[in-house]
Amino acid sequence: MASTPQSALNGLARALVQQERLKEADATACSAPSSNPGGFVAEVVQRGLMKASDIAAFCANSFGCPWMDLSAYDESYVAKDAIDTKLMSKHQVIGLAKRGNRISVALADPSNLRALDEIRFQTGLAVDPVVVEVDKLAVLLGKLTESVSSALTNLSTTDDFDLDALNDSNQEDAQAAEAGAAEVDDAPVVRFIQKMLVDAINEGASDIHFEPYEKYYRIRFRTDGILREISQPPLALKEKIAARIKVISRLDISEKRVPQDGRMKLVLSKSKAIDFRVSTLPTMHGEKIVMRILDPSSAMLGIDALGYEPDQKAALMDAIERPYGMVLVTGPTGSGKTVSLYTCLNILNKAGVNISTAEDPAEINLPGINQVSMNDKAGLTFAVSLKAFLRQDPDIIMVGEIRDLETAEISIKAAQTGHMVLSTLHTNDAPTTLERLRNMGVAPFNIASSVILITAQRLARRLCSCKKPIDIPIEALVQAGFGEADLDGSWQPYGPVGCDRCKGSGYKGRVGIYQVMPITEEIQHIIMTGGNSMDVAAQAQVEGVSDLRQSGLRKVKQGLTSLTEVLATTNE
Repeated sequence: MASTPQSALNGLARALVQQERLKEADATACSAPSSNPGGFVAEVVQRGLMKASDIAAFCANSFGCPWMDLSAYDESYVAKDAIDTKLMSKHQVIGLAKRGNRISVALADPSNLRALDEIRFQTGLAVDPVVVEVDKLAVLLGKLTESVSSALTNLSTTDDFDLDALNDSNQEDAQAAEAGAAEVDDAPVVRFIQKMLVDAINEGASDIHFEPYEKYYRIRFRTDGILREISQPPLALKEKIAARIKVISRLDISEKRVPQDGRMKLVLSKSKAIDFRVSTLPTMHGEKIVMRILDPSSAMLGIDALGYEPDQKAALMDAIERPYGMVLVTGPTGSGKTVSLYTCLNILNKAGVNISTAEDPAEINLPGINQVSMNDKAGLTFAVSLKAFLRQDPDIIMVGEIRDLETAEISIKAAQTGHMVLSTLHTNDAPTTLERLRNMGVAPFNIASSVILITAQRLARRLCSCKKPIDIPIEALVQAGFGEADLDGSWQPYGPVGCDRCKGSGYKGRVGIYQVMPITEEIQHIIMTGGNSMDVAAQAQVEGVSDLRQSGLRKVKQGLTSLTEVLATTNE
């Protein structure tokens, strides 16, 4: 057989031949596919052509990589969870140490760029190769693979997780989706997506963004209201990632021209599962996918965990425990309206009460509540659902959002005829909500006789425990809205610092800022006589209702958030 030309050799084999450390025929023979898991380097050592230590020294000098003696390395420091076990065995690599966004990887052949690329993709970390002797690598890898396999076996019987679709679908579609999922069950893309979902949950993220662009593909988490880039997988994988997510969410894989909405579930254990609302959007460079994380436990936190002040909590509890009337929650998208509504529903959810909700879509599953998701294509709108609810002997009705006059009028009719109605509107504060209803076409009399309380809210980032006292000039405090009584020196403002727990941002979690405005007789009179939102706001102030800025400043005095955050959140 004719010998393979030197140009056909690559990487380490080519370098050894060029430096006359190995004959071309031997390099070609060792480069041929074999059953040796250590690949080319292990084959060279096994044939006695070079010593493992000589190859390691050559690699360190030729490729500029550090050389480590694994016999002196404490295996307890190995980053066992950083690299997947199958990937370690496939490429004969070990994660030596993880620091920040970098990982040191031990391998015998630093020219194996495919291995380095796959590790970089799977871990989302920058990879620093470290040369080791192939025989010592095989010994340590054998120990690790055995221990990791044992740990994975135990994990799969206790805390294993799985992905399931949640949206309604016929049996044919379900079988097709399961078949599609089975085809790629062992693919790196599947494990990567699962890792992203689990990481997002562990970080307390509310949304995951998968975004394709012309020259790169990125994944971002929205944590505490702020988007942060997490990973940049290879651009070539954008179609596979989108297809996998669409398969699990029971969406049409072949349809890439129009937006689609679906749902999926991540089962973390027998007692914990997280739902995801999935939305796809065709863009110039592929499908952008946003996944909203819907954690049912957020509705179980209780009203005390939401951040209401004692007087605000008392007013809200008094309103929702009335036999009839309408309670409205207002605020922009992402201000926590859904969690507030579900918290109220959870309080009201008792065996002797019939609760029905109309949502677009139903986000958090609450046992004991009849939840209906809107389907405009099928004619199931908020108005249609509300009319049906009134024939279902309801006690409490929750409308996801009042968007039009018909929905508003039916909701008000329900509130006037002995039902408690909870709903949301998109307005800036509580007083403007009344004006918004009037602009929709609702008669002032119906507004005054049905609405009993309005809550406006925002979410401000909560200071991490690493916060520090700061000095703020008196002029700045006065300009922000603090009164003379607040400037007595009895409290200390705090600012962000940054630590590992909050990933350097200085903030961890969020706290609610609320304006809770009961509709008193005086406010009803203003509505009936054609007063505007400014008149209502002035009367609310007289009655002691704090506006959003004032409520935010109370959180600053309590040391829960910073003045900068409150000014940004309540910038009106």
